[in-house]
Amino acid sequence: MLGFARLAVFGFIFLSIVFVCLSFYSRAVRRGKLRQKWEAGPKKVDRDTFVERGLEKYDGSVRRKLIWGVYVIPVVVIAVIIYLTNFS
Repeated sequence: MLGFARLAVFGFIFLSIVFVCLSFYSRAVRRGKLRQKWEAGPKKVDRDTFVERGLEKYDGSVRRKLIWGVYVIPVVVIAVIIYLTNFS
């Protein structure tokens, strides 16, 4: 039981680090694409306003929510492996 608790704690820490890094990377990529889109299109508003509005839309997007799969997928895989190992 102690081994499982250790796996859970270190796994959560590792997945949290991966989640934060992936979130920052994804947001930076989106910010870069918004800046390129602003450069190519008509300049109706200033760049910072355009980027901030785009990032607000991004925060509610499906792509942003899919990053939470970093927590879900490994837990499901480990649960299936434990189940198959013990009950097959």
